[in-house]
Amino acid sequence: MKIILIGYMASGKSTLGKKLAKKANYDFLDLDDFIEKKENASVSEVFKTKGEIYFRKQEAFYLKELLKGDNNIILSVGGGTPCYGDNMDLILNANNVKSIYLKASIPTLVSKLIKKKSKRPLIAHIESEEELTEFIGKHLFERVQFYNNAEIKITTDGKTKKDIVKEIFSLLF
Repeated sequence: MKIILIGYMASGKSTLGKKLAKKANYDFLDLDDFIEKKENASVSEVFKTKGEIYFRKQEAFYLKELLKGDNNIILSVGGGTPCYGDNMDLILNANNVKSIYLKASIPTLVSKLIKKKSKRPLIAHIESEEELTEFIGKHLFERVQFYNNAEIKITTDGKTKKDIVKEIFSLLF
């Protein structure tokens, strides 16, 4: 089975994905890391040198490639992945795939991202917590319609990583 974790940046897709993979004895893959290896460049570099349209085409291509295999994996996709092209349909219609939306509230996302914004090109330019809250709110409003198509929705606010992994595990296995 393939388990696809979707959600906004800092919702815990990679962190929880690694823990879930260990518990399930599955391989963990991060789509952005996979793209970086295949393209021999960081996501930021691909955006800068080849543009977002190129990146989104490659993202869809590599997503299809990963969905075709018959191996058991936990796949963390970028926050924008489900929102472009027909990526969410690909995920929903692929064989032996479960999609999980890791749903975090705006205040939770702000508290996580404010500390790490310099490492996140999309928000590095944002100066204040107020601006970040507004940015995330607007962005989530645009993306949530895609995220909500996931087969399973897990609210992460106020839960430990261990509890979230346990909850996902009990729903899938």
